[in-house]
Amino acid sequence: MQATSTSNPGTESARINLRTSPEAKALIERAAALMGATVSSYISQTMYETSQRVVAEQDTLVLSQADFEVFISACENPAKPTEALIQLMRLSR
Repeated sequence: MQATSTSNPGTESARINLRTSPEAKALIERAAALMGATVSSYISQTMYETSQRVVAEQDTLVLSQADFEVFISACENPAKPTEALIQLMRLSR
């Protein structure tokens, strides 16, 4: 089964080759037909949306209100640098 990226707004496309079980292939073909899409466009769109969700979940930090307040306080009132940190920063010049 082959999928060509069609979700990107540009005119270029890139090829992705994948292998799957006959059962998975049949299910994907059925789902694509039910959506009125080609298998390629169905796989491409579904994987693109899933990939966006996975990346967003990894890129998002969720804090409780208390943790958020501690974080903001630390940003607004940073600790004084220690002597070890000062020495380390001198080494990185």
